[in-house]
Amino acid sequence: MNADRLPPVAPEVTATLVEGLSPRLRKRLDAAVTKLAARPVHRDGDTTTIEVDDETELRLHAPGGVVAQVGDIACGCLLAPACVHRAAAACAAPTADLAPPEPAEQPTPEAAGPASATDPTPVAASASATHRTSVVDPATDPTSVTATVPASATHRASGTDSAPGPGPAPAPGLTPDAAPAPPETATPDQRAAADALWAAGAAVLEAGVDGAGAVAQSALLRAAHTARLRHLPRAAGAALSVVTLLRAARAGDPSYRTAELVTALAELLGTARRVATATGTELAAVRGRVRRPYSPDGSLRLYGLFTEPVVTDSGHGGVRTWVAGADGRLFTVGDVAPGGVGRALGVADRAVRLGDSALTHRELGRAGLAVSGATVSPDGRLGAGKSVKAVTARGAAWTEPPLAALWETPPAEQAARALRSTSRYADPDGTGSDLLFLDVELLGAVREPGGTCLLALSEGGVPVRLTAADDDPALAHRDNLALLAAAPGTRLRIIGRLIPAAHPRLTLLACSHPTGAGTVDLGLDRLRRADLPDPAAPVHFAPPQPAGPGAPSPLYLLERRVEQTVPAGRAALGMLGDVTAETRRIRRGGLPTAAALLTALCASAAQRERDHFGRLLPADTDGFAAYWLAAARYSAAVSESLCSAAWNPTGEDQGVSGGPPAAAARPAI
Repeated sequence: MNADRLPPVAPEVTATLVEGLSPRLRKRLDAAVTKLAARPVHRDGDTTTIEVDDETELRLHAPGGVVAQVGDIACGCLLAPACVHRAAAACAAPTADLAPPEPAEQPTPEAAGPASATDPTPVAASASATHRTSVVDPATDPTSVTATVPASATHRASGTDSAPGPGPAPAPGLTPDAAPAPPETATPDQRAAADALWAAGAAVLEAGVDGAGAVAQSALLRAAHTARLRHLPRAAGAALSVVTLLRAARAGDPSYRTAELVTALAELLGTARRVATATGTELAAVRGRVRRPYSPDGSLRLYGLFTEPVVTDSGHGGVRTWVAGADGRLFTVGDVAPGGVGRALGVADRAVRLGDSALTHRELGRAGLAVSGATVSPDGRLGAGKSVKAVTARGAAWTEPPLAALWETPPAEQAARALRSTSRYADPDGTGSDLLFLDVELLGAVREPGGTCLLALSEGGVPVRLTAADDDPALAHRDNLALLAAAPGTRLRIIGRLIPAAHPRLTLLACSHPTGAGTVDLGLDRLRRADLPDPAAPVHFAPPQPAGPGAPSPLYLLERRVEQTVPAGRAALGMLGDVTAETRRIRRGGLPTAAALLTALCASAAQRERDHFGRLLPADTDGFAAYWLAAARYSAAVSESLCSAAWNPTGEDQGVSGGPPAAAARPAI
């Protein structure tokens, strides 16, 4: 049985069914999930039937596509409804991401976050308000991860305090009625929900993937459901991501990556920890949003850049077309739905869903639009509401204004901007994109452990490694990259997506045609050998690049231990023993905080105290989770700083959000 064939189940339904099992059945739940996954599944309208055995059927009723009630899962066995089959089916099905019910009355500012459906005013977010992480010595503060916002971003609650009683004297010239109110803080219910999320996430970290079965996942789902009801959608969404990745890891899904679960766990723990201390604007970012807000943006004159195919691991496919405004802002028009790579290739030639325009996505990538009544989301997506009007207009070449200005920004500044928008733990609603616009000279192919990439020399003499955005042979990325490797010395104007690494690295999305005739969408358009300056040239391998100053950063020693915790849990890390050699090497690399974090993390993992009778006491899961969170956030921040330094050969600080100062020794390319 493929889990995708089952309808999504609401988190509270799964949690309720698991919580209703007896202790004996809970021990059998994981085995029941595995057994049920091998049984045939049939779907008839809103009802999905699973054949438990030759005589028993399990039915999931999903009106509207989602199993939203406990009674919608029914089993025909003799032990029903107290059987293990209902809970196993809920645990095997995908998790539905539902919005909380709308409040019955207008909530007060203290009781409702920015996710309230009754609050139409979006919370403004800008790059200057992006939070920064900092790490202090874990020997004195195990929580280690703090968040700060600029003083200019301080939020002031509306209204005045009418309660009598003594209080601080107002500033000179201010009456008591005009005194500023204290910044908004989380409610007790929100703090309690955040504490439950922290406890559930710490339990997953304690047990690891191998020990985080259906029972541990149901605890996360229950905490996520409670957090949604308390208007904490960001933390709830992180919890659902952790559950999805845990299920993928335990099922052996080939698309699963441990690094993704590390990021999701750190996002969950970090957000839950910040709820209690955040105030004002920072609290609004920590709470997050349920729905993507689209705000009016008036009239826009747009110029097409390129179109990229989008294929996801969940089986969705489509395209995303990038356009730029007259002021240089980037926008996207997308069409993604279930269908995979076949749909991505077909949708490229369908009309864009925007106003009355008859342009296809391919055509829009090279033409222009005049839009009135435009609506735009914080990440630049253009809305397609009924009030939006759009007509075809003349486009612009990449070498003409206003598009030419995109290539005039120095690569180091572009990389810093892209890092701010793609930071693993950045607050939501941030602006900016992860695209870079470069003029390069192709040097040839470079062999790497994972395959072959294309080496190019960008402005300022920075070598950049260009990789295919998707290896699917149905798309043109891989073949086009191989052809370009056969044309060393060719100068191109390219658009790529930043890959955070210790050396400059991009996925190549679009480029100017090698002959200068137009542009190429490298995922959709296929180059031919006749398009290259020298059609007979074989693939050219670039000579080894000279090593840059200094040695590669030893940060991977800390990152490795952070990742090792996730599959096997705290116990595996506690068995490492002495890590003095590793910490000594990290200190020699100029990262004393990383060395202190590694020492504290391993010491916390190995610490088990005994009572007076020599029996082991329960492990300090909260303390270990705090050290692990500090190590994960710190290593991510340093990695981003090293990436920024690699793009900046002059060594000037580009102000990457969330990162400490760049290391003195820049890693070799």
